[in-house]
Amino acid sequence: MEVQIEESWKKQLQPEFEKEYFQELVHFVKGEYQSETVYPPGPEIFAAFDHCPLDSLKVLIVGQDPYHGPGQANGLCFSVKKGVRKPPSLQNIFKELHSDIGKPIPEHGDLTHWADQGVMLLNATLTVRAHSPGSHQKYGWEEFTDKVIETVSGQKEGIVFLLWGAFAQKKEELIDHTKHLILKSAHPSPFSADRGFFGNRHFSKTNDYLKSRGVRDIEW
Repeated sequence: MEVQIEESWKKQLQPEFEKEYFQELVHFVKGEYQSETVYPPGPEIFAAFDHCPLDSLKVLIVGQDPYHGPGQANGLCFSVKKGVRKPPSLQNIFKELHSDIGKPIPEHGDLTHWADQGVMLLNATLTVRAHSPGSHQKYGWEEFTDKVIETVSGQKEGIVFLLWGAFAQKKEELIDHTKHLILKSAHPSPFSADRGFFGNRHFSKTNDYLKSRGVRDIEW
């Protein structure tokens, strides 16, 4: 099956594209885009891969579901397009970033500049029906993105995995902790940020680890 995805990822993931579950997933997603309003726009489904080739990947942040409001999702977890109001979780991410390393709160919520530096912003489910959170879960996306995490763990060394919240932390079992740095905390959602996300200092810890390995750090 031909999937429009960045070349280094295509090379690694081609066996997944040929599997029955993925072909059924494609059939389902195509049908949804034809009959429903679905986010993100079709060309941005694999934006997390297109902006962050496997060879340049340094950090992997695990999200759950794309934003389901109009114009929000851009294929990168926690990120929204410029001109779109920053969702509460993203506002809290920026608050922690400011507290941790002193970076001013950005005027917009587009995290493409993170992705272009090697931060993979990976949602476990890559599509969602408008105004219906979780609507595309359990159709195959999770099996695919679990394989992505396993691939990163197996093919790379010295990656920082940021696992925010209980859902993301379940992915820890897919990661070889002897080769990588795993940082865990509460989710940045307003419902949980006060229970361990604020003060986690994950941004400075990530950069300290990268620099300790002689790798250029992230300009958050």
